[in-house]
Amino acid sequence: MLKTLVEKEIREILSSTKFIYTFIVCLVLILLSFYSGAVNYKLNVTHWEAANAENLRSFEGIKEWYRVTENRIFLPPQPLATLVSGVSNDIGRTANIEPSGEIVADDSRYNEEPAYAYFRFIDLEFIFLVVLALFAIMLGYDAICGEKEKGPLKLCLSNAIPRTKFLLGKFIGSFAVLSVSLIVSIGLGSLLLPMLGVFLSSEEWLRLALIVLAGLLYFGLFLAMSIMVSSMAQRTATSFLILLIIWIGSTLILPRVAVLLSGRAVDVPTVDELGYQKAMYGTEQWKEFMNTLGNYEAIDNDNMEEVMANFNKFMDSISIAREDKMNLYRSRLNEQRYNAELERSQIAFALARISPSASLSLATSTLAGTSPNLKDKFYQQAKNYQTSLKEFLSGKTGMNVGGGMMIIELDDGSPEKDPIDPSEIPQFVYETESLSTSVKDTLPDFALLILFNCIFISGAFISFNRYDAR
Repeated sequence: MLKTLVEKEIREILSSTKFIYTFIVCLVLILLSFYSGAVNYKLNVTHWEAANAENLRSFEGIKEWYRVTENRIFLPPQPLATLVSGVSNDIGRTANIEPSGEIVADDSRYNEEPAYAYFRFIDLEFIFLVVLALFAIMLGYDAICGEKEKGPLKLCLSNAIPRTKFLLGKFIGSFAVLSVSLIVSIGLGSLLLPMLGVFLSSEEWLRLALIVLAGLLYFGLFLAMSIMVSSMAQRTATSFLILLIIWIGSTLILPRVAVLLSGRAVDVPTVDELGYQKAMYGTEQWKEFMNTLGNYEAIDNDNMEEVMANFNKFMDSISIAREDKMNLYRSRLNEQRYNAELERSQIAFALARISPSASLSLATSTLAGTSPNLKDKFYQQAKNYQTSLKEFLSGKTGMNVGGGMMIIELDDGSPEKDPIDPSEIPQFVYETESLSTSVKDTLPDFALLILFNCIFISGAFISFNRYDAR
């Protein structure tokens, strides 16, 4: 009997004009997101390669390694970031790395192209959050009360069809049709990637499959919710209105309210406030540095090289002391702000997860490598690169690169030196998070999506068993 009910539901959905329109819209949007994502990815790769080449050209003509004072690094584009953008367009993608000092990333995508910041991109996350949820509502809002208004519900139940099987047939049939439609659409979109020259690794394909699974769970819970509300309402108009209010509240309002409440709960100093404190401390250290420098007593020697060597040794010692103090002070301020920001984010995410849309966004962005942690990962790897760059330049020059020093070049008639080889400079390589780590981080969100499905399916069964079909 259940098989018959499922087949009946599938036939009714496939023959409905509502399904044809929703399938066409879903297919077009998914193909558009894959096409635009592939084009943007290739464009970003071209810009990234050009930026790296231009950075190497900036070292041409330099003949002394001590003249290399900084190197510019770039966050490489990731294929899945074009399908689930997350925060990848909001954070800075480039950073000037000096042997010492703070690292500040800049050149975000939205900073360069403000129009995209205003209208945002159409990606899979947007399609799941908005389009699929609305499609689930359109398929489920009249699943029970619509049958009552049209008359078939009373007839079906009068034929001794168990309510449990009737409701299960509705859910399985609707979920099967939309799931197959979504998988077919994404399969066609995936074919566009290699055709447009974008090739995913086996791990990235697996990540994409998990992203689709999260989308199916999200669609399933909204379908179950729609059937539950439909089995509680007496009219289809009432059911649709209630579901629309729930969708707006859970998708658009609750996550933003969570951010506002977390901001009230934890006070995080702004970047400008920290910058002011660092600047004031830097001024104090500079005054102390100049006072110490004024107490220097030059050695009485006619050999200029020995005089300069002694002076640079003194400069090196006081520069290292000043640099260590500045680094310690900056690290303490940054750590305090990071801890406060982390606490605020944890509160915001915990509150936002009341809405299933937050769980979907966090799960998909984590799997795509575009979660809110992307900024910290880029910064930490940039800090590690700064250490390796300093060690490399110190080995080349034999000096404390980044510290205070005075260099006087004397023309002693020796042959002119050859330019340095920029390819020797260590290259920045961004390491993405492993799949196992990403899956582990998404387990709570997948668990919540499954829990929401169970709650709404159970609620649908309970309410339908009490539903007056007369």
